[in-house]
Amino acid sequence: MGYRRKDGSVGVRNHLLVVSAVSCANHVARRIAEQVKNAVSITHPYGCGHIGEDFLRVWGTLSGLGANPNVAGVLVVGLGCENVTASLIAGEIAKTGKPVEWINIQDEGGSLKAVQRGCELLVEMAGDALDVEREPCGLNELVLGTECGGSDATSGLASNPAVGVVADIVVDAGGTVILPESSEWIGAEHILASRAVNSEVAKKCYDAVEYYVKRAMELGIDFRGAQPTPGNIAGGITTIEEKSLGTICKAGSRPVQDVLGYGEKPKGKGLYLMNEPGLDIESITGLAAAGCQVIIFTTGRGTPAGSPVSPVVKVTANKETFNKMRCDIDVDVSSIIEGEETIEDAGRRILNEVLMVASGKPTKSELIGNMEVAILRAAKYMF
Repeated sequence: MGYRRKDGSVGVRNHLLVVSAVSCANHVARRIAEQVKNAVSITHPYGCGHIGEDFLRVWGTLSGLGANPNVAGVLVVGLGCENVTASLIAGEIAKTGKPVEWINIQDEGGSLKAVQRGCELLVEMAGDALDVEREPCGLNELVLGTECGGSDATSGLASNPAVGVVADIVVDAGGTVILPESSEWIGAEHILASRAVNSEVAKKCYDAVEYYVKRAMELGIDFRGAQPTPGNIAGGITTIEEKSLGTICKAGSRPVQDVLGYGEKPKGKGLYLMNEPGLDIESITGLAAAGCQVIIFTTGRGTPAGSPVSPVVKVTANKETFNKMRCDIDVDVSSIIEGEETIEDAGRRILNEVLMVASGKPTKSELIGNMEVAILRAAKYMF
């Protein structure tokens, strides 16, 4: 059950989104969202001094979050002197056909007046934007993001393969699945490349991994000091290859259609990869900017991360983690490890949870209010 948008896409939430264009406007964006029902805010430390690729990355990500089909209407708040302007962000979001407004704090006469004007615009917008009812929708209209964080040995053995079952079901039904975390394909990139629909896409799989290895070498960094992470090692993962083999399990077994840039929207249906380094909040943000309505997040050691735009379904196969962090975990598949459930059956159980969330059931992160945003900056920037 979802909300049909004017551009034909389907949302599983009906948010009013208040997007801060620049860090200087964060306080105003938050205060506006706090005063209007169904409103959530996007705040971040960026928006000023960006040039070139870095400018396009920040502008594109903020625009993509507003364009996500889970959003019914958007108010963009700027200061008035930044280069990632409110008007530029609003103009890109407006292409979806949803209602969009923008204001600048300087033009409104300060923070207090900007909050008042923003609330007025958002309340006016809410009447039409929220006057829509859920309707039946198929799996073919789902764009599903997959992510893992705080991984341990149970992730690659159980929870990630179970998510792979979900991925295959969604793709076979005509839907779309995105696997990010290219720095965590190292040692397994040849497996993904072997599933590419053509040689060009296969090369992109190799290039994505090579970029991060080369970048680390240029900086004089031993990549092994960052992957696996200390938490991964404490959880029983010994090498980056072990971690990577577990990571790619979330993508199931279907052909790889293309490798997307950070926050890039898929141009068709099927399985897609996203080239980004696998930092949890940056990954979630990139997936939401790419249009994912729901994100499945597997974790062995536990994490409370969430998104203000796309509901994040947490899955663990670590019974101890589930018992300690029930307030953060949505699905416990430790029954796979204990030999009480097959990976296929656990995958169908995860899919059922995804469908309930898509029809309105709140995730644990939504109930708690965990709504983090972090944008992956371009590798080379001045400020």
